[in-house]
Amino acid sequence: MKKICLSFFAVLLLISCAKNAKSTPDGDLNKKFDAYKDQFVSSLWKLNPEWASNVGFHKYDSILIIPDAKENQRKLEFANSQLDSLKSYTIDDLSNNNKTDYYMIKNQLEGMIFGINELKIFQWSPAEYNVCGSFAEILNGNYDSLETRLRAFNKKMNGIPAYYEAAKKNIKNPTLEHTELAIAQNLGGSSVFQDDLKNALEKSKLSDAEKKEILDKAAVSVKAITDYAEWLKKLPNKTPRSFRLGKDLYAKKFDLNIQSGYTADEIYKIAIDHKKDLHEKMFVLADKLWAKYKGNAVKPADKLELIKQVIDEISLKHTTPEKFQSEIEKQIPELTAYVKAKDLLYIDPSKPLVVRKEPAYMAGVAGASISAPGPYDKNANTYYNVGSMSGWTKENAESYLREYNDYILQILNIHEAIPGHYTQLVYSNQSPSIIKSIFGNGAMIEGWAVYAEKMMLESGYKNSDEMWLMYYKWNLRTTCNTILDISVHTKNMSQEDAIKLLTKEAFQQQAEADGKWKRVTLSQVQLCSYFTGYTEIYNLREELKKKEGDKFNLKKFHEKFLSFGSAPVKYIKELMLAEE
Repeated sequence: MKKICLSFFAVLLLISCAKNAKSTPDGDLNKKFDAYKDQFVSSLWKLNPEWASNVGFHKYDSILIIPDAKENQRKLEFANSQLDSLKSYTIDDLSNNNKTDYYMIKNQLEGMIFGINELKIFQWSPAEYNVCGSFAEILNGNYDSLETRLRAFNKKMNGIPAYYEAAKKNIKNPTLEHTELAIAQNLGGSSVFQDDLKNALEKSKLSDAEKKEILDKAAVSVKAITDYAEWLKKLPNKTPRSFRLGKDLYAKKFDLNIQSGYTADEIYKIAIDHKKDLHEKMFVLADKLWAKYKGNAVKPADKLELIKQVIDEISLKHTTPEKFQSEIEKQIPELTAYVKAKDLLYIDPSKPLVVRKEPAYMAGVAGASISAPGPYDKNANTYYNVGSMSGWTKENAESYLREYNDYILQILNIHEAIPGHYTQLVYSNQSPSIIKSIFGNGAMIEGWAVYAEKMMLESGYKNSDEMWLMYYKWNLRTTCNTILDISVHTKNMSQEDAIKLLTKEAFQQQAEADGKWKRVTLSQVQLCSYFTGYTEIYNLREELKKKEGDKFNLKKFHEKFLSFGSAPVKYIKELMLAEE
């Protein structure tokens, strides 16, 4: 059925292109839609100044939106009004580029309505309320003079007390997990208004009077933040909401967030089959490596146990907590040189990548991440955020480092940096469509990073049985992310069964499994983005290879695929196949 639908869509694209050429020879409708997009984006930034700042549009940096009931109503009115505006455009008469933008705008608006009317995360997740990150970005930015940024920081602080008062009114029966996260992140992030701010003020040319005013407001801000954390600690919550989303809400959120050609149920079944396939491949390699790492020890009858024992031996080769970040920094130029040597795709040397310690306001969900500048701030730094092991027990640090051993650390860097997230997001910012950049599809973004891992190994990167075994282990993590997320949120998977899946079937270290359990209790659907996007991208490449035969060029495929910005893979596929 899926193949029939896709074939029909391809025919429809050809028909609509011909129709468009006849009915709008001057592209009047597309010009009109382009003008609408400009107006839409301008209105969107007024409604979401923090989001605007994150993508490099700093006109509204001094504004802090108060998240009260009036604000939700304002967003609903905006979404419904814009959906009405979209109805004035006949989708078949738009260009391929604008068709995709149309669908992405529509999906974004429907997601806003779903979030307010059905998901209601603003009621049950106190972690939704945290000003620290947006203020930190003002301090860390280089888009304007330090003095201009500090004045925006100063004005924005005016709303912090009202912001947290609104948060308190919104919260009803929060989950225990999101409450704990909110307390930790807000208290940790409050340092932005203390040490970070003082350091910035010392470097600035502001007058003493301005500095005093800012510090006085900062003290009020810190009090509002800490008061919110204390309020959460004392909040009576006899009937906390479960962190589990439930089948119906999950299915809707999956469709809106992932925008895949697959449903949640379909990708779950594909992941189950892929897990089985990975186990078979891993057994072949582990059996081959047994004598090298286990000598004459008797092989266990259980295949998974044999794989685990070989992985455990290989995982002993790792860096130290002190050198973890520097080891990552060292590998980035090596990856860049390899991609250039193999001519896999162009990497722009003018776009800086900075490895840094993960900021406190980001801690608690993922151990490594990328913070990329938006399309309005293309030349700003991209940050590779590395989690710290400071304060960890020796046992936990050792467990973490075995997980990120010398082989997997390289795969992590491929995923996060080159040619993964960092590279893809640089391309995304060059997309001619602002819509495709600002509404970046998580499954495409994560899927590309996962695809990059396999592509690099297929090209010969650090080729060895150990590297492939560890790659399969890493890919098994991606696969089990999907199985875990869907099982926990829609099938009531217990913590015990989740840990068993991760440690026994995905061969993860205990620290990694514990961290993943925490993550699945704090997020929903996002963990599916990796495997879903990867599956769709890899399948698209193989389909084009089959179609083009000897004419297929890997670099051309990569650069063409990335040229569409961070659009959902299903739309990129339609555009690339239509060009074929």
